[in-house]
Amino acid sequence: MPWTRDQMAARAARELQDGFYVNLGIGIPTLVANHVPAGMNVQLQSENGMLGLGPFPYAGEEDPDLINAGKQTITELPTSSYFSSADSFAMIRGGHIDLSILGALQVAENGDLANWMIPGKMVKGMGGAMDLVAGVKKVVVLMEHTAGGKPKLLKQCTLPLTGARVVDMVITELGVFRLARRGEPRVELLEMAPEVTLEEVKAKTEAEFTLANA
Repeated sequence: MPWTRDQMAARAARELQDGFYVNLGIGIPTLVANHVPAGMNVQLQSENGMLGLGPFPYAGEEDPDLINAGKQTITELPTSSYFSSADSFAMIRGGHIDLSILGALQVAENGDLANWMIPGKMVKGMGGAMDLVAGVKKVVVLMEHTAGGKPKLLKQCTLPLTGARVVDMVITELGVFRLARRGEPRVELLEMAPEVTLEEVKAKTEAEFTLANA
């Protein structure tokens, strides 16, 4: 059966490595904070000026002054530090973030990412998404496989782009895909969720893909 959102976040957490500095986007990616492996030293960074985000607080233990970039309440750690948003973006733009896990509206088979607006709908702006895909060493997209029954992993994005050829991996409720950021566009299906069939993945995916190690 397809993965739940929490299981998707747990799978994304397997991409973490000891010593990594990581930025989590809003939505499903924020759940990754609850799945950092025990004993692993990972520093979670937020654009609003915090390094060392802890997991979400238990009900009744929320501190309204502790929020992430998506305005969700979070917890702090003994190693947490605070700084201005300008310093936070200097960290991102300077290439000091090892991994960014983001949500998406669409991903193309060449790694193009659209995750900030749908034409005709009012939006406040792109926010930090453009910086996060341009200045980060690896980008993992954590998203639902379809929207309204239509595929989100496409041959070509139809929505305004956040970045061109920036996505390295896509994790959905159906499985895990590896994309080629450079060279010839290529999508490989690395693994599928339990009881999900290859036929189901093909039916819900517009992008061309091959099986890894096939």
